[in-house]
Amino acid sequence: MRPVLHGDVSSAARALLAAPQPERDRLCIRMITEAELADVHVGQTGRLHPLYGNGSLMATARNRVLVDEPGFDDVQYCQCFELVLRHLVRFHINRKHS
Repeated sequence: MRPVLHGDVSSAARALLAAPQPERDRLCIRMITEAELADVHVGQTGRLHPLYGNGSLMATARNRVLVDEPGFDDVQYCQCFELVLRHLVRFHINRKHS
């Protein structure tokens, strides 16, 4: 996966907020996986992945419905943002141990 910036996390959180709450955890893992697959594809071919884009989390998130970005006074948005960060930490820890 390409380096993750604030906009990547925000886009992913907005996609999660648009999804039903019970599906958010699985969707978050899927978006991170898609970003990683796309990044590998770009590295091997020099071309965008046909479905997942350039290997950024933002590109995979933007393949989905995004809600307008709320402020951090929105508890559900904060929970989605936190969920993305938690899964990114796990992804990077697992990557280092692989």
